[in-house]
Amino acid sequence: MKSLYRSSLPVSQLSLVNFQPIILFSHTRHSPLGAKQNLSLRMAAMVFQLMGMFLGIVGWCLESSTTNSAVWKKASHGEAVVTASSQFEGLWLSCASNSLGAIHCQRYKTVLGLPGYIQACRALMIIALILGLLAVILAAMGLKCTKLGSTSEESKGKISLTAGIMFLLSGLCVMVAVSWYAARVVQEFNDPFYGGTKYELGPGLYLGWAAGAMAILGGGILCTSFKSSRPAQTRTQNYNYSSSQPQKIYRSAPSENSTSKAYV
Repeated sequence: MKSLYRSSLPVSQLSLVNFQPIILFSHTRHSPLGAKQNLSLRMAAMVFQLMGMFLGIVGWCLESSTTNSAVWKKASHGEAVVTASSQFEGLWLSCASNSLGAIHCQRYKTVLGLPGYIQACRALMIIALILGLLAVILAAMGLKCTKLGSTSEESKGKISLTAGIMFLLSGLCVMVAVSWYAARVVQEFNDPFYGGTKYELGPGLYLGWAAGAMAILGGGILCTSFKSSRPAQTRTQNYNYSSSQPQKIYRSAPSENSTSKAYV
């Protein structure tokens, strides 16, 4: 259906008026420096992701070794001249060795009968291992050089940030566990009224501190990679253009009897 509009006014009643158009241009500037900066940021983010993931994996492996270690504390022989045997304990085992080098280990027979700090350290180490494993999987999915999971750079950056936070939490759990255990060993060693066997810090605790430091460092680097992966924003400028010479258009002159009819 077409509509035709016919004016009933004569041409003599049409007047000329000045019309000055204003044109608005929008221009987005993509400077070569900005493109190079975005490329360098992506490369830096990729390097940070690889470094953070590597340190996180190393930290998780050390956490696993620390959890399974049976040498969290070892018997002190400071006052003995010659020792024929030694004792050492971990979170799960209590071991003893003789002068021939034979080692006999035995699991703790009770769980509820253990001191509260040992049970808490067990729980913290298990939580640290679970968080570390999830962080390794997310870190692999968040790598910009892989196509695992989402392919969006923004989504990969958020996944890497989540992995970094999990690595941080995993490292903190390990640090709390080994530091708590070490504090109790030192407290019992320095207590003159303690009647049991006095122990010293074992290699498992130092391994745990190294594991926690690796996990925290890797998580921090992964969190930094998320900040480095944000591209620089392009600048948008608006330009107003006005014609220097006015253009003339026709407009109907005001009239009291002016009417318009439409025919379909």
